Amino acid sequence: MSYSETVNYLYNLQRHGIKFGLDNIIRLMSVLDNPHESFLSVHVAGTNGKGSTSAMIASILQAAGLRVGLFTSPHLVSFTERIRINDEEITEDEVISLTDEIREKSSRLKAQSSDFSPTFFEVVTAMAFMYFKRRKIEIAVVEVGMGGRLDATNIIIPEVSVITSISYDHKEFLGNTLKEIANEKAGIIKDGIPVVISYQEPEAMEVIEK
Repeated sequence: MSYSETVNYLYNLQRHGIKFGLDNIIRLMSVLDNPHESFLSVHVAGTNGKGSTSAMIASILQAAGLRVGLFTSPHLVSFTERIRINDEEITEDEVISLTDEIREKSSRLKAQSSDFSPTFFEVVTAMAFMYFKRRKIEIAVVEVGMGGRLDATNIIIPEVSVITSISYDHKEFLGNTLKEIANEKAGIIKDGIPVVISYQEPEAMEVIEK
C-alpha cells in the first residue's frame, strides 16, 4: 500500500468505534513480541495539559542525553506527528511497514477469534511501541488516549505515572461526575510506581488518593 492508502486503512478502523478494555491490546502485543517491554516509560493522563506535559517531559529527558520516544494524540496536521523520537516524526515508510505487519498479525488473530477487531487507537498504539523497539529508544513518554484505566496505553508498566488537571471531558465514556472521570484517569496508577499529580479539585483528589 502507498502511504495515503495506509493512512486511509487506519482511519477506516474508526468504524469499530471506541472500545474500552485491554483484551485487544494484550493479544496484539503478544503476537508482536510485546514491544512495550523493551524500553522504559512515563505514562501521562489527565484532562488539561497532558499533551504539553508529555512534550515537556520528553524534552527534559532528551536534554539529559536519552533517546526518547513520544506518543501523543490527536495530531494537528499529519498522522506522523503522533509518534516521534528525539523530535523527529516517524517516516511515512515506517508507517507503511509497521501497518503491514500489524495487519498481518491481526488477520491471524481474527482467524482464531472472530471477536477480535482492533480499533484505530489500539493499532496506532501498537505501531508506536513497535517503532520505539525497532529504533532502540531508551524511554518513551506515552500520553493516554482517553481516560486511563481501560485505555490501550495502560498495558505499560511505567517508571512514573503523571496525572495532570482533571475536569469534565468525554462524559459519555468516562462518567457524568468528576469523581467518575477521576476514577478512570487514576486507573493508570499502579502498585509500587511513583505518581506525580498536578493540582486537582478536591473531589478528584479524593478519588486519586484512594
